Amino acid sequence: MDNWIITIMEEYGYVGILFLITIENIFPPIPSEVILTFGGFMTTTSSLSLMGVVWFATLGSAIGAVILYGIGYLVNPERIEKIIDRWGYLLRLKKEDIQKAELWFQKHGGWTVFFCRFIPLVRSLISIPAGMARMHFIPFFLLTVLGTLIWNVILVSIGAAVGESWTKIVEIMDVYSTFVYIGLAISLMIVFGIFLKKRRT
Repeated sequence: MDNWIITIMEEYGYVGILFLITIENIFPPIPSEVILTFGGFMTTTSSLSLMGVVWFATLGSAIGAVILYGIGYLVNPERIEKIIDRWGYLLRLKKEDIQKAELWFQKHGGWTVFFCRFIPLVRSLISIPAGMARMHFIPFFLLTVLGTLIWNVILVSIGAAVGESWTKIVEIMDVYSTFVYIGLAISLMIVFGIFLKKRRT
């Protein structure tokens, strides 16, 4: 996959970066770390500029986030509640739990959207619950762009700074991603355990 990404970026430049980052936001398994760090490296060997790479990468992220937000927004909350009413007992869920989750997201969702832009995998998927919770679009968009811009500036700048050693940064990011996934899995198990305990009592 890395070779395919590099080929597209070398052949299409900014347009390739825009395309890849947009797709990466919709299909998270595509590694943004490769796109951004190699994009930074390309600024030292081609006519691409640092700000140009950051701009098109941020634009691609914003487009992908808006698409996922739209998908979440189109989900019918009433339909989800009906599904929970029918099958929620399997997970000890009630529609009131879904309503509480939506209210929590409406209250704290802004900073959740911002900080999740720095977490692999979650950085893309967070747009869906934001849409489902009917988070106001303008705050969602601004916080998404701000978080994405910071992430992009850091990785593109590192890629430009290390030059041909950009692959080592990708390896470091892979380790970071692994620890994040493990942490998320443990957190989910803890939260689910606490939730089940409260339901039983």
